[in-house]
Amino acid sequence: MSDLLWGIDLGGTKIECAVLRGEEVVARHRIPTEASNGYDHILSRIETVVQETSDIVGQKPTRFGIGTPGTLDPQTALMRGANTTALNGRPLLDDLQSRLNLEIRIANDANCFALAEAIMGAGKGHRVVFGVIMGTGVGGGIVVDGKALSGLQGITGEWGHNSLDPQGEPCYCGRVGCVETVLSGPFLERWYSKRTGTQRPLKEIVSAYRSTQDASATALMNHLYESFGRAIASVVNILDPDAILLGGGVGNIDEIYSLGAKAAKSHIFNPNPQINLLPPMLGDSAGVFGAALLFA
Repeated sequence: MSDLLWGIDLGGTKIECAVLRGEEVVARHRIPTEASNGYDHILSRIETVVQETSDIVGQKPTRFGIGTPGTLDPQTALMRGANTTALNGRPLLDDLQSRLNLEIRIANDANCFALAEAIMGAGKGHRVVFGVIMGTGVGGGIVVDGKALSGLQGITGEWGHNSLDPQGEPCYCGRVGCVETVLSGPFLERWYSKRTGTQRPLKEIVSAYRSTQDASATALMNHLYESFGRAIASVVNILDPDAILLGGGVGNIDEIYSLGAKAAKSHIFNPNPQINLLPPMLGDSAGVFGAALLFA
């Protein structure tokens, strides 16, 4: 069997394939997803990116991992919770294996992020790693001893859909006040807009906060730190990870590593509370590398 590891990151706008040999990147290739053309077209685009990458590498895969924006339900073998909605309710794994005649493993993109960072990135050398994505949505993945955990229902690490504010905003999942409705970029921007009547992108709000000239920006950021602290402390109390990696646009806010960590400590069940927040190292490569590493 070849020593090459193949991975695909199935995004809403692009599909990327990467081929690794150990931690060496042998090839990377991406094409548009064209998801608006429907489920069958997405399958054909996956087939296309595999074929085109095979031409680049000079050989075909015998198996590959794929990171998806949703979860493969182990009880039904159907996709659910994907923001590429054409995937939901579909037997993606079975259809791809039949179409390509390859062994395939599927994992949520947050799990792939956590796996890549644990093996190749900032979490390397840590036994238990929790990977967080805080961007347009909020997700998480858990890696123990180099293995991404899935769980009985395929929802291990779904930090974003725990209740944080029972009186808060409705979430697309049907619940109210999920972590995602408090800590994701769009909801933070909405929080600011409701209080000021002005719509501003989060980057501008963060800049205004740092200039200390905008009281509403300061209030929002304090709200972010305290909310993040309460939310992440529950993970620490249950999992007690060696490292927590913060990905996504919201995770790029430097102050979370100090002020967010400080807010978390008062909620951690330890007289000497500790939390090890680390910035990721792999950038937007983490998803596709993690998919490849599903067969590591």
